This record gives sequence, C-alpha cells and structure tokens, in this order.
Amino acid sequence: MIETYAQPLPHGITLSCRAAGDRGRPVLMFLHGFPEAAFVWDFLLAYFSRAENGGYRCVAPNLRGFEHSSAPTDVSAYRPKYLVQDIAALIAIETQNQGGQLACLVAHDWGGAVAWNLANQLPHLAKRLAIINSPHPGTFLRELKDNPAQQAASAYMNFLIRPDAEKLLTQDDYRRLWEFLTNTFGSHPATWLTEQVKAQYREVWNAGLTGGCNLYRASPLRPPRAQDPAAAAVDLPHAMLTVTQPTLVIWALDDIALPPALIEGLDAYVECLTVQTIPDATHWVVHEKPQLVAQSLLQFLLLN
Repeated sequence: MIETYAQPLPHGITLSCRAAGDRGRPVLMFLHGFPEAAFVWDFLLAYFSRAENGGYRCVAPNLRGFEHSSAPTDVSAYRPKYLVQDIAALIAIETQNQGGQLACLVAHDWGGAVAWNLANQLPHLAKRLAIINSPHPGTFLRELKDNPAQQAASAYMNFLIRPDAEKLLTQDDYRRLWEFLTNTFGSHPATWLTEQVKAQYREVWNAGLTGGCNLYRASPLRPPRAQDPAAAAVDLPHAMLTVTQPTLVIWALDDIALPPALIEGLDAYVECLTVQTIPDATHWVVHEKPQLVAQSLLQFLLLN
C-alpha cells in the first residue's frame, strides 16, 4: 500500500511524498528525475517495504517544483544547494529514530544530481548511495567540455531552458514529452508506457512544468553555446566531487543522451565504487527492468 502525504520542512518548503513501510524501520529514499515524479518508484517502494526484502521504510518525495511540492517562482531557487537542503531536511524528519541516517539514498536522472551533491556535502546522512543513469558532475563536466558527441546528446538541455519551453512542451497533449520518454533516451519500444501510466504522467504535468524546466535553467552544467559562453567556463574543484560512501552505479547501456563514457573515470571521485551495466535497456531502465533494478539494489544493501 502506497501512502501519500505532504511533508512541511523547517525552511518553508513542503514536499509531496509517496511512501511504503512502517515508520521507525531503516529508511530508503528515492529521488526522481525529469519529466517524472515520485510515482515512478512505486514498484520499488512496495518491494523494499516487504519483510523478505528488508522491511524498509521507503520514501519518495516529489522534488520542489514537481507535482504538489512547493514551486518557488525564482529560477535561482532551483540551484543544487536548495535541492540538497530540501532532501537533507526530509532525511532528518524520516530518520529521527534511525540516528539521522538513511540506509541508502537511491536516485535517477535529476534526482541523481541532487544525490551526488548531497553525498559530497553531507556524507553522514546516508550509509550508502545508489545511482541509476545519472552522471557524476565530474565526468559529466569533462564530457560536456571535451566530447562533441556528448555535447550533441545533451543539446535538448538548451531547449528546456528556453523561456517558452513549458508552452511548447504542453502542445498537442504533451507530444514532445511523450517523445522524450520514447525516443530521446533510447530506441527500445516503451511497452511500459501504458495508458494507466500515461494518465499518471499527465496528472503530474498538468500541475506544472516550470519547476522541472527551472532545474535546467538554474544548472551550470549544460552544453556550451555561442550565446552562453559561461557554460564552457564552469570548473568544479575536486573536493566538491568526491564521495566516500559505498556507492552502486547502475547504468543502462542504451541511454542515448547519457552514454557509457560517463562512467569512465568514476573511481577518481568515488572511493568505494560498484558499477553494474545493463545491456538492452535505456535511460528508463527503472520502468523497463524493475525486477533487475530491485535485485541489484537488494544485493548492494546486503553487502557488509
């Protein structure tokens, strides 16, 4: 049974959340990306809340700007430090009987960007980190600067920062977003995208797309453009990129926008790294192979 609730945070933001499992149990937290929402984790919430899979308290918040979470109007409110602040506050609330620490933080796409930052800045908040097709900022910046193929693959980001992006995305019953889910990140047929699932997406998108687009507008990491030279000048010190927690990276190999080159050199940043590649799966591997993702996470959680 998935419960839904609105969780106020001490700094004035409220996150709408989905959860399964008993409060007081070790906590797993799941962070979604764009153009998705917390509902995409429902299978894993139910899976890991069951006693035979650990009996965890499983929580999936909607990031600020998504679904019914608070949606500040200022683009600067979507900078990574504020997203990290939201999740850190939610972790404190959900783990108050667990020593203030998650058993694991699991994240995909934009959720991974938040998770990489949180793991670096506040490593005490999670015992483990699990990332699913979300580039580490160090390797992503390297590829954006030096690899023309990655620059081309990430060109969609420059569309999403346009002032009219939301208007264009809503046209023709969200035609571009359906293409985003079925074409942009891989050529596999999206058999998981049933009419019932589409209805869930529409409900989220009907609540507003500005928050999601603002993630891209506020991010310093995007392909360089002639009219945006600052994007090519971004540099991140190594100290802002290191991760000390045991980390599992699950990478679907047929992700067109985020190719496997992004996992090369990860060990320069991640102290205790396990990488699992999944062939014949795209950026949407959580939907395409949910059982495989669940089993991989379960094995990782059982490691000493």
